[in-house]
Amino acid sequence: MPHTTYESPLSTRYAGREMQELFSADRKFKTWRRLWIALAEAEHELGLPVTQEQIAELKAHAEDINYADAERREKECRHDVMAHVYAYGLQCPGAKGIIHLGATSCYVGDNTDIIIMTDALQLIQKKLVNLLDSLSRFALQYKALPCLGFTHGQPAQPTTVGKRAALWLQDFLLDYHEAAFRISQMRLLGSKGTTGTQASFLELFAGDHEKCRRLDALIAQKLGFDSCFAVSGQTYPRKVDSAVLNTLAGLAQSASKFSTDLRLLQHLKELEEPFEKQQIGSSAMAYKRNPMRSERIGSLARYLLVDALNPALTASTQWFERTLDDSANKRIAVPEAFLAADAVLELCLNVTNGLVVYPKMIDARLRSELPFMATENILMDCVSKGGDRQELHEKIRVHSMAAGRAVKEEGLPNDLLSRIADDPAFGVTLADLEKLMDPANFIGRAPEQTAEFIEAEVAPIIAEHGDWLGLSGEVRV
Repeated sequence: MPHTTYESPLSTRYAGREMQELFSADRKFKTWRRLWIALAEAEHELGLPVTQEQIAELKAHAEDINYADAERREKECRHDVMAHVYAYGLQCPGAKGIIHLGATSCYVGDNTDIIIMTDALQLIQKKLVNLLDSLSRFALQYKALPCLGFTHGQPAQPTTVGKRAALWLQDFLLDYHEAAFRISQMRLLGSKGTTGTQASFLELFAGDHEKCRRLDALIAQKLGFDSCFAVSGQTYPRKVDSAVLNTLAGLAQSASKFSTDLRLLQHLKELEEPFEKQQIGSSAMAYKRNPMRSERIGSLARYLLVDALNPALTASTQWFERTLDDSANKRIAVPEAFLAADAVLELCLNVTNGLVVYPKMIDARLRSELPFMATENILMDCVSKGGDRQELHEKIRVHSMAAGRAVKEEGLPNDLLSRIADDPAFGVTLADLEKLMDPANFIGRAPEQTAEFIEAEVAPIIAEHGDWLGLSGEVRV
């Protein structure tokens, strides 16, 4: 590994190998050759003077790219597509004259981008299914474990650990559906020519419009797509890149919310991300167990959210049928967005497959606040025994304020139940009140909601893609 030049941490430290391979030079240039073969086959089938022997020669060298020849030629002509046309021609002298016949650079460049983005979205979708699986198992395991709920960052009505996980799960489920929709909308540019009019192909086909239409359909079919864009300039609409990265940005939002919640829960010592036996939390404080995975998720998600602005700005500043100020930007913005999204998913998988729960800490925090949460239940119980609701409500309010001050100002335990038991207006004992303090009495339908949601909306997706399961996520350092 070289140590004297910059290397992207997304490649060396964060993203998985499979996603990196999708955006590699080798995948790009081999896809160019697949597209040239598809074009030659379609032109042959539509009656142009392209022979089966020429196509066979192209296929024979579809994988063994002569990079040195292409790099040498690009230094001379300053054009990457023409350099690779030249290099392919050196390997295929019999087919040299028909490579790239009638096409422009965007035929290979843009169609390849669509193909690779589609493959990358499918990899994102696969990892999302694995994340749905791991989170749903966690949610079901802890669907009935009561914990303190929060609104506005303040203690609120209890929920359960599993129900909270179901909220994370629902966000990622929305991302799965968004990825599936985006994949369904992907289509090739096809072969449209310099300004999108197919003028060069209309000339090649001697004015036959039907053959021009068939050309795009055949290319799409050979590359595994349903269709091509019906109209375009020289390029596919750059709004496609923006839409794709918005899908990834949605994933970043979900992951950031999940990781932030987990960091807060680790701060409260209720949940904890995996921590390996030899892992060091701090160079100075040996006892620390820093949530480095969750922090890394948040950090990469933030990068991804900002990166999604790049294709939006690019799409909004294109000139007429073609301008080249998209090229340098999308070469960086699109691959790095996918690498960042892949890294985020790898970390989320790693974390959710090793989450640690501390039920006693959860119970202790819940019980320290539960008397406040239970006041409505206490009030209803006392009223059912003949008490005056308005009078008792005011007394509970006064006792609650006093107990709250004792906790905050004096650091004392919450003694609200003792205050109520000592007040003769309520006619209850401390033992009576403590019987009402079972946390399970305050979680509503949280367990049922969690199970019903997973059964109805998540389990069918996991079952449909059972052959995708088995990923656990890797933390690369």
